[in-house]
Amino acid sequence: MSTETPYPLVFEPLDLGFTTLKNRILMGSMHTGLEEDSTEGFDRLAKYYAERASGGVGMIMTGGFAPNLEGGSGKVGGDSLTNAEGVERHRQITTAVKEADPDCKMCFQILHTGSIAGHENLVAPSPVRSRINRFTPRALTGEEIEQTIEDFARCAGLAREAGYDGVEVIGSAGYLISAFLLTKTNKRSDEWGGSYENRMRLPVEIIRRIRQRIGDDCILIYRIAAMEMLEEGSSWEEVVQLAQAIEQAGATIISTHFTWHEARVPTIATRVPRAAFTRVTGRLRKELSIPVITSNRINMPEVAEKVLADGHADIVSMGRPMLADPDLANKAREGRTDEINTCIACNQACLDQLFQGRQISCLVNPRAGYETRLNYLPTDAPKKVAVVGAGPAGLAFTCVAAQRGHQVTLFEADAEIGGHFNLAKRIPGKEEFNETLRYYTRQIELLGVDLKLNHRVSSEELKGGDWDEVVIASGIVPRKPPIAGIDHPKVINYREAILGTKPVGKRVAIIGAGGIGYDVAELITHNGTSASLDVDVFAREWGLDFENHPRGGVAGVVPKVEKSDREVFLLQRKSSRFGSTLGLTTGWAHTISLMHKEVHMLAGVTYEKIDDEGLHITVDGKPRLLEVDTIIICAGQESLSDVYEDLKSADEAAQGTANLHLIGGAELAAEIDAKRAIAQGCRLAAEI
Repeated sequence: MSTETPYPLVFEPLDLGFTTLKNRILMGSMHTGLEEDSTEGFDRLAKYYAERASGGVGMIMTGGFAPNLEGGSGKVGGDSLTNAEGVERHRQITTAVKEADPDCKMCFQILHTGSIAGHENLVAPSPVRSRINRFTPRALTGEEIEQTIEDFARCAGLAREAGYDGVEVIGSAGYLISAFLLTKTNKRSDEWGGSYENRMRLPVEIIRRIRQRIGDDCILIYRIAAMEMLEEGSSWEEVVQLAQAIEQAGATIISTHFTWHEARVPTIATRVPRAAFTRVTGRLRKELSIPVITSNRINMPEVAEKVLADGHADIVSMGRPMLADPDLANKAREGRTDEINTCIACNQACLDQLFQGRQISCLVNPRAGYETRLNYLPTDAPKKVAVVGAGPAGLAFTCVAAQRGHQVTLFEADAEIGGHFNLAKRIPGKEEFNETLRYYTRQIELLGVDLKLNHRVSSEELKGGDWDEVVIASGIVPRKPPIAGIDHPKVINYREAILGTKPVGKRVAIIGAGGIGYDVAELITHNGTSASLDVDVFAREWGLDFENHPRGGVAGVVPKVEKSDREVFLLQRKSSRFGSTLGLTTGWAHTISLMHKEVHMLAGVTYEKIDDEGLHITVDGKPRLLEVDTIIICAGQESLSDVYEDLKSADEAAQGTANLHLIGGAELAAEIDAKRAIAQGCRLAAEI
């Protein structure tokens, strides 16, 4: 065991008998959207994975590839591996990874999407439509099941031929294999349905057949549904029975997975506590003699170290954290934890984009997935740069520009960096935003940025400086909507509410149900410990039982939320459903959380006036008075760009040539969009 790293368990090798993992960090499987790109997708994937291998991980898992056409996503391109042509494409990935680090194990995930496939020819054990799909699957015949098993084995053999060190079969999340396991989706009466022994026959036979095909010296991982978060999910006894059968069939490693895509319990969002589900993995580990992988919300090396120290796993999967910082493992091994760009589990640039059919990236690291297109190369012509505003856009630009060798001065009117991140970090469930601010603070120190806090720079001061480039990232201010009585003492804006600079009464109306309105509602209805900071509180609020493990972890468990002493009305002009503008993978959980707290949600609202009585509104053509003490305005933002306008006017009048740039919310304040702001800052800094 190494004594040179603060995380000795994380960096302890793991002997698998025929091969050794150099450490316990797995970059878990994530589909990127490049897999279907038939032109340059695999070139970009090769660079993407090679950069993570260079970053020090012990093992990498690809995104899922189908073993046959029925199991694919429905998109044209490289989302399946069925022939020799596919082998050559994948050899690009394995070659690049081995060149980056010969000791990094590169593995291939086989994924048959089953009833979740996005095409009309989808198949499943029974014709049961998934709640999240518009297509109803066709039931596989017995002959087709046998062919599907052979397809899995053939796919694994092709993966090995392509140079992969191992394969993973995903048997969870509502995809084909897991659909065979549950009576909810398996209505068959033949040898593949009925008893649990019959229902688990498919995964066991797939693992047995793959082991025969790839030999004894290839890593074989099975991803098991350890807790589906469904009332009709697996019992604990069934999970153990399947895991033990999979081990006997020839698996090298069992990887635990939590949730189905249809489940209504958050498992990967920032509101989920770190390492929330690892105790389940630890319990299963005691039933097996092969190593186990755990996952979900393990985003920092100290979290991984504790998971291993608690005996909850042998390997820790850190997928999205490798999007945020491909050098995470190296930084951890070298004791540079404060330099890690931490995944905040926002999902905005990764999973939300994927489910919109777009390529994934990362909010805090826009280079993720764009390694061949966005690079921060050292400049051969250093410039003197002024940056106005230390919000997300200004921070991103500053750090990339300074990294490249430019001399950067960063002006910030407030006493701390962060801009609207300083509001986000105060919201229960968004504490991870502190990590991004810690990262930028450390980068400013390391890069020698001249940071001037409490300094509201004027256009005159900037005109008098000898700047080669001036970047205005002064951000946004809350918008004041044109409502009669908007200046009434009852009215405050979201910034005042979040920072606590003005009091909030017991009866509250929130005007605006976008992301900031939701956050304010979450904050002012919160009592006690944040669920995102305490696993037991999280389990209680979402109806999970980790100790007794009823079916799916949730059967018969009633969520218990500490009620707020405030009565809150969340209002929106639109008649659309609440949360429709929020992230696809997080918005629904945000809505459910507020419903648990009994927040009143009113859509189709017209705001008439505000007076001593309260807020006068019209809903569905009917007048209504909300007798509230406080009205919090969350109705959008306005750009704060006065300095830019002054500089631009002066430059035009003088016919100057100053390089003046406007980025982030100062340029576009339609919504609070840190993803866009950071990406814009990084891309501009890469170009100057």
